[in-house]
Amino acid sequence: MSELTAPKPEPDTAQSSLWKDAFRTMRRRPDVIIASLIMLFVFTMAAFPTLFTDKSPTRCIGSDARERPDTWFTGEHPLGTDQFGCDFAATLVHGTRPTITLALSVMIVAVLIGMVTGILAGYYGGVIDAIISRAVDVFIVVPLMLGAILLLSLFRGRGAPDNLFETVAPPAIALAIFGWMEFTRYTRAATIETKNLDYVTAARCLGAKDRRIMFKHILPNAIIPVTAVIPTTLGSIIVAESALAVLGIGVQPPATSWGVLLSNGTQWAAGGYIYLFGIPLLLLILTVFSFATFGDALRDALDPKLR
Repeated sequence: MSELTAPKPEPDTAQSSLWKDAFRTMRRRPDVIIASLIMLFVFTMAAFPTLFTDKSPTRCIGSDARERPDTWFTGEHPLGTDQFGCDFAATLVHGTRPTITLALSVMIVAVLIGMVTGILAGYYGGVIDAIISRAVDVFIVVPLMLGAILLLSLFRGRGAPDNLFETVAPPAIALAIFGWMEFTRYTRAATIETKNLDYVTAARCLGAKDRRIMFKHILPNAIIPVTAVIPTTLGSIIVAESALAVLGIGVQPPATSWGVLLSNGTQWAAGGYIYLFGIPLLLLILTVFSFATFGDALRDALDPKLR
């Protein structure tokens, strides 16, 4: 009598179990819970600014300029006013949307470019792999900030404060052009590792087309390493946007973002108005910390070797 052997789990079932185990592990960590709450707060502020302030960031009264925060953050201007007499809380809250929109836009474009080029390079190899790999080498040599500065010098002075797309498009394009290479390398490595597995070979023998094999069977495995670096990369993009704005070539005033607030705040911090610089800097640090913490935890949870 032959032994009965348990059937091997399907790849989709294994992937689902991996994600469930990862999030089950993450939700037990206090640092991940704190990071998740911070990210939820920031995303909510970006999506629904009127929940946090009923004032308009464009309603400015010159006589109220540089009014310091009220005691215990209460009163007419809980976070004070800026150099133009605008309510600083309203400016900070409404400046969150361009910052988060820009970061998400750059991430989506960079991930799409990276995953498509990575799958093509890893699956076909040969000339296609050589061309894509050389392109990665060329772009990766140019530092992100340097490449963004060179491109954004062409868009200096462009943008509309009332049009979110025109506000974030120039820095988003510049950061995306120099931000896809890491995702290509991760996807290429995962594709090379996966394309010769049994279930992929079986699909190929059954006549499945290359496009179906790449995006139905290989892509789910390639998503795992890419997903693990997305939160950390989002934090890096937010920092890059702020640095570009401080240099005067990111989001352009009178539009606002966290980077613009930091840029304006540096001019007044030395004069005793530290809140104009310190409050957006604190929010930036907390947000980047939360993305980095969540990203590290996700990477550890998805990598069986680190469990």
